[in-house]
Parts: sequence; C-alpha cells; structure tokens
Amino acid sequence: MIALTIAGSDSGGGAGIQADLKTFTALGVHGLSVITALTAQNTRGVEEVFEVPVDFVRAQLKALKADFEIRAAKTGMLYSGDLVKVVAKEIGDFPLVVDPVMAAQAGGRLLEEDALDTLKERLLPRALLATPNIPEAEALSGIRIKSTKDMRKACQAIAECGCNVVVKGGHLNATDVLYLDGAFHELRTKRLPYSAHGSGCTFAAAIAAQLALGKDLLPAVKEAKEFVTGAIADAYSPGKGRRVVNPTAAAGRALILEELRGVVAEMEREKRLSHLIPEVGSNIAYALPNARGPGDVAAVRGRIVRVGDEVRAVGGVAFGASKHVATLTLTAMAFDPAIRSAMNIRYGKDVLRACKGLQVSSFSRAEEPRSVSTMEWGTRKAIKTLGRVPDVIYDLGAVGKEPMVRVFGRGPREVWGKVLTILGRL
Repeated sequence: MIALTIAGSDSGGGAGIQADLKTFTALGVHGLSVITALTAQNTRGVEEVFEVPVDFVRAQLKALKADFEIRAAKTGMLYSGDLVKVVAKEIGDFPLVVDPVMAAQAGGRLLEEDALDTLKERLLPRALLATPNIPEAEALSGIRIKSTKDMRKACQAIAECGCNVVVKGGHLNATDVLYLDGAFHELRTKRLPYSAHGSGCTFAAAIAAQLALGKDLLPAVKEAKEFVTGAIADAYSPGKGRRVVNPTAAAGRALILEELRGVVAEMEREKRLSHLIPEVGSNIAYALPNARGPGDVAAVRGRIVRVGDEVRAVGGVAFGASKHVATLTLTAMAFDPAIRSAMNIRYGKDVLRACKGLQVSSFSRAEEPRSVSTMEWGTRKAIKTLGRVPDVIYDLGAVGKEPMVRVFGRGPREVWGKVLTILGRL
C-alpha cells in the first residue's frame, strides 16, 4: 500500500516529511513525498524557510501520480497561497488528510498569513479530513476555544468548508473532538506532562496510512490516536530543545495492541472460557520489551467478565489499562525479560489438576509482610521458590481475597494457548 505526504522538510528530523515517512514505514505503508519547503530548524525553533518553487512542486506531484497507485495522502506545511493552489489543483482523487500547519511547536511561522483563506477555499473542500490543533482551529473557525464545547463549535464551523474535522485537544485537555458526517466523537487519552515536536504530523500521517490500508475514517482516526499517543509517550530528546515524537517505538506499541486485540477476540468466541473467569473478572496483559511501568503494559480496559455462559471484554485494549496484571507481568520480566504476558483465571482444585504438565508454583498470603504489593511480593516469592518463572502461579486467597491462578508466557498467544490446554483438560 502507498501513501503520500506533501509537506516541508524538517532539518532536525523531528517533524514534517521526516516524521511522516517514519510513520508510514512504522505502519507498513510505502511512503512517497512531495517537498514544499526546506527549513533550517532544530529542536529549539525554525531559523529560516526556503520555499520550493511552485513548478517543481507540481513536477513532483505529476511524477508520482504517473507511476504509483496512491491510496491516501496528507498535507503538512504548505507555506504559501501559491503552493496551496497547486496542491489543490494537482492532488488526485484519493483520500486526503489536511494538517493545516501554521507554526512549529518549537517556534517559527510555517504558513503565510495570506494563505489561510486559500487553504479554506481551495484545499479543505478537497479533503476527507482536516486535523487542526486548537490554535489552528481558532484561526480557521474564528472561534476562541476554551472548552470541549468550543471545540465542537469550531469543528462545525470548519466543516462548512466541505470536510470532516478533528480538533486536537493537546493544548487544552488531551481530548480530541472528531466531527464525522454530522456526528461527534470524543477521543480521550491520558494527558502526559510534556508535549513532543512532530506529534501533529505523526497523527495526520498515521491517519493517511490507515486509510491507505483500507480502513474507514473513524477506525483510522482511532488507531492513529493510539499510535501517536505511543509515539509521544516514547518521545526522546536528540537535541537541546524540545522532545521529538518516536514513531518507531510507537510501531511496537501498535503491534502489541493489535496482537492483544486479536487474542481477546478469540477469547470472546470461546464459550468454555466462562468456566475460568473468577468473580473479580479476568484480564490479560502484554508488555513492551523494555517496559518500565504499568503505562508500558497493555491490557483490557475494565477486565474480561462472564456474562451468562459467555465471555465479554468490558472495554478495548490499551496501555496502562490494568495495574493488577501489569504488576504480575513486570515482576516476571524482572526475572526473565522474555516473559511479557500474564492472565489471571479462577482457582480450583480441578484447575490445578488441569495444569498437569505445566510448571506450577505458589505463595501463601498468610506469609505476606505488611505494606507490600501482594502481586509483586507473591509473584517474586513463587518465582524464587521454583528458581524460574513458571507457567502458573496460584494462591489460596485470604479473608476478603479470592484465590487465584495466574498464567504466564512470552506473549498473549502463548498464554492463551496454555489457558486452552487447561480448558481442554477440565
């Protein structure tokens, strides 16, 4: 699949064409590029801008359209009204995501003031989606944004140009508001204590990549939101100024979510699993290879519960969704970094008998010291008793504490395979 980015070059490598191509590659899409401007910039700001001649921008577009089957495109820095006009005229019929870049996060204007009306009149009517941040949405809509309600009003105003709109809330409350086909959707995420250079480029490029892969717009935006959140969470500081997004690391997060999502879907189809769901519910976790805390461990929001004779995941999968199974997984990883997944299931003598052939260890809550994390202490004790991370760790519970079995593996598919083995023996 092929996606195109039409944007400026960031000599610092954190945003623009550079961030877009990293994102395309991370999501398994071949990336094409049309460069509209060259910037002399670093993590501290933009020092100079050199506008690529309009005729050469046109030549780049024509060359690409003559040879490649482009499935989707995104625009970033267009800089001048003339460049906006040529892109609007020469762009093909494929889905277009417009990131109306006006200024660099680290400082520096990237769209001339007289180009704003041209963008609204010429390019947005050709777009499937516009992705302004709050300052950009204010400029496009003329609405001062101080709340989510204001974001909705701005969406509707911008949509009058003829496109769907997502106003990014990173400058306000970390909630993005998507206005799609006349309906609102709010995309929430945990607010991080910092922002990262290139996040807007990465978000728009991730949407374009998902569209190129054949996704509809709503799931494309949702998956891009997850992707850019991971890229920001793993942002790093290559220079002396702002952090930059890390799409490569985000690709690892996306793959983990995709694999875990697939396993959870299989669980929901397996009715026998209802016999292994404890009263408190189950969950399954999958950690990044270099996981440092619960935020680096993906799990099911709200747990996996029994509904009659069936099993349902209460919410979707996300990083930081469960402290309980994350602690189990992180503790196991401290002994064996290859063991990156864990799941809790109900305790029972029948379940223990069904674990025959698996390595099993246990701990007693009666021996638990005060003021410790039960899951961390118990998991450590069981591992030390056996001398390695076992397939299964159980405890018999305590007053007000349900007895529990935990299954460990290198990934969720391996854990699920062990749970299926247990089910088959019951």
